[in-house]
Parts: sequence; structure tokens; C-alpha cells
Amino acid sequence: MVNNISFSILKKTRRIFLLVLVFLSLVSSLRAETNYLKLGEQELSLGNLEQAKQYFLQVKPPLTDEDLDFLRARLILAKLYFNEHEFTLAKKQCEQILKYYPQNLETQNLLKAIKNEEKRFFQRFLDNGKKYLPALLKGTVMTLTLVLFTMLVSPLGGLVIALGRISRFLPLSLFCWFIIWMFRGTPLLLQLFFIYYGLPALGITLKPLTAAFWGLGLNYSAYLAEIIRAGIQSIDAGQMEAAKALGMTYGQAMRRIIIPQTYKRIMPPIGNEFIALIKDTALVSTIAMVELMRSADQLFNTYFDVTVLILAGIIYLLLTTVFTLTFEKIERKVGAYEQR
Repeated sequence: MVNNISFSILKKTRRIFLLVLVFLSLVSSLRAETNYLKLGEQELSLGNLEQAKQYFLQVKPPLTDEDLDFLRARLILAKLYFNEHEFTLAKKQCEQILKYYPQNLETQNLLKAIKNEEKRFFQRFLDNGKKYLPALLKGTVMTLTLVLFTMLVSPLGGLVIALGRISRFLPLSLFCWFIIWMFRGTPLLLQLFFIYYGLPALGITLKPLTAAFWGLGLNYSAYLAEIIRAGIQSIDAGQMEAAKALGMTYGQAMRRIIIPQTYKRIMPPIGNEFIALIKDTALVSTIAMVELMRSADQLFNTYFDVTVLILAGIIYLLLTTVFTLTFEKIERKVGAYEQR
């Protein structure tokens, strides 16, 4: 009886011992995998890429869903291959990860990026262009809105300021000089900041679009005022005297004789200012407006794809080219009487 009990206890003890051995072997195995991952990360931090790859490859597939060592090791490995343009090897690592972790979004996105990089550059550029162009074109519409508004307002404002600047009424001349001095002497970015962020402290709150209109309109009016003033003063003074001798008033002489002759002379610098305006509209992104450059910046920060910047550059070049050709045509037309 005692022998049977002892034999039963011994048998149970042996089973427990075997279970403990199996458990310890599993734990040691998991530790070995963890060590391979850590060793690979250590070698990677030291810049030993090839040795790190060997360690990452030795990390065994997971035993449970909570075991993330395999995922981490193979994902690092896939990214290394991707950066080295070893797309086949990178794709293989992603496929192995998805075999055990089919819902892993980071791996799915990396696999899409790998397949995208495998395409030819032209095809990839077209595919990305279809994805980015709608947002960029929406920003372009806002850029054109700002440009066209400023082009309508600033020549009129510039003409008024220029006439005031050359007026013999000293207070008016000094006031117009002050406007030119202030808006030409401070950065456009600072002016936009003051109008949008500073005026609310004085009880004046403007919407972003309104603030952009005011900032661009006033700034370019000041610059165009000096261009127009120089154009007016370049006309021989004898023509004003001749106009007065014919009985014209100062206003009639300016409107019919002097100002029409300035068109040809001021058109090139005005064209340059408006071409610069297309690029300066990018500054309104600092006052919460989404124009072309802001759209490109948002897309680039989201996708880190240089295609966005290339497309934005192409759109800017197209806009400046159209405006350049338009102003050259206007210059030829207004200066037709001077053609030889």
C-alpha cells in the first residue's frame, strides 16, 4: 500500500518536473528571440547594418498575438531594405509580417509605398498627380483670387498715392510719403501679422481673406506709387506747360497727356511687381489661409512625397508664364505709338 502511494507521488513529481522543463525551454526560447531583437537594435544604433540584418532575421515567428518581437524586427528590416531600394526583399518582409499580423496598418502602408516605388517614375508621377492635384488646384484658385484682387486695387491706390506724393499741397504730399515709407520699409509678413493679429487688440477683427486683401492691397499700392511717380516725372515738363497753354486744367493734362505716356514706361516694372505678387501670396498662409503653397505644405507633411513640391512648382511657373506673356502683350499694345 505504502509502495503504491510512493510510486504515485514519484510519477506525479516526474510529470511536474517535465512540465517545468518544457516551460523553462519555452522561456529560454523567448529570451533568445528577445536577445536577437535587442542585439539587432544595438548593431543598428552603431551603424552595423549588415550585422543588424542578420540578427533581425533570426527572430522567430510569434507564438501568440501578444508577441511583437517578430513584427518589430521584420518591420525594421523591411524599412532598411526599402531605403536601400531592395524592393523585392522589402516586400518579402512585409508579406511575412502580414501573414501573422494581417491588420497591421504600418506594414500595409509600407507595402503600398514599395509597390508604388516599383513603378516607373513617369507612371508614379501621374498617379500621385491625380491624388494631389485637386487640393493644389483648390489652393491655386485662392492664390488667383488674391492676385486678381490686388491687381485691380493696387494700380488705383498707387496712382492716388503717387499723385498725392507729387502734389504741391505739403500735408498731402507728406502723408503719401509716410504711407510709402511705412509699407515699403516693413516686411509684408509683418504687415499681415499686424492686420490679422494686431488689430483685434484695437477692437478691429478681420477675417483671414479680408486681412489678406488689405495687406496685399496696401503693400503693393505703396510700391506701385513709386513706380507711377517715377513714370510721371520722367515725362518732359514742357508737355504740361503745352497742355496748360491749350487751356487744359492740371487734371485734364494729367488724364489726357501725361499719364497715357507713362503706360509704356511703367509697364515692365509693374509686370515684375505682379509676378512677385504671385509668389508673395504664399505669405498669407501665416494668417490661417489655405492657398497654393499652404496646400502643398500640408500635402507634403502628410505624405512626404516630393511630387507635391514639383507639382506646386509647375503651377507657379505656369501662372508666372501666363502673366509674363500677358504683360508683354499689354506693353506692346500701350506702346504702339512709340514703335519704330
